[in-house]
Amino acid sequence: MHTKKRRVVFCDFDGTITLNDNIVALIKHFNPDGWSTIVEDVIHERKSVRQGVGEMFALLPSSLKEQAAQQAIAQAQIRPGFAQFLQYCQEQNIDFYVTSGGIDFFVYPLLEPFGIPADHIYCNGSDFSGDTIQITWPNACQPPCTNDCGMCKTTIVRQFPSEKYERIVIGDSVTDFAAAKLVDTIYARSHLIDKCEQLQLPFTRFETFFDIIEHMSINAVDKA
Repeated sequence: MHTKKRRVVFCDFDGTITLNDNIVALIKHFNPDGWSTIVEDVIHERKSVRQGVGEMFALLPSSLKEQAAQQAIAQAQIRPGFAQFLQYCQEQNIDFYVTSGGIDFFVYPLLEPFGIPADHIYCNGSDFSGDTIQITWPNACQPPCTNDCGMCKTTIVRQFPSEKYERIVIGDSVTDFAAAKLVDTIYARSHLIDKCEQLQLPFTRFETFFDIIEHMSINAVDKA
């Protein structure tokens, strides 16, 4: 007898749940020398995400802790339909996980109003005890991933075997691409569209979470 697979969503944070990339916006606000070159190096994959993000935050003194947190929270905007999408996942018994290359000091406060369990949020950590801000990596790559992701989305996806789960990625950037290659369904925007087109991976474009609700609802009917 065929058992229906349980659906699980792995959703990016910066540029996906939020409208903008909070890391880039935050660094741009404080504008330390050399930050834009690091961003370009990460986007064009000359530097790993872990190396690039670590280097960018190391340009900022730890004394900016409160300012950095307040600025990140003040300038972030949640993408339309996110609360409704969480409700949809709950109603449809779809497991929802945030897989974020963002940093704990802004990811957790911004997600707090939505009631997502802490153990369903994966992101990077931060250490303000030294002279400059140090990023910590509690979710680093596990074999077979060697991308030096920092927050390794493929390692998390692999915890949900394809025999039991229908795996869905929602994302917008190069950091989502390795995970996108492993899953059944990809919802993409921005840089992730370019990467999927390069490798001819099937994907669905989205602008709001309402688009994703609509597409998932139609697909659920088709599969019924």
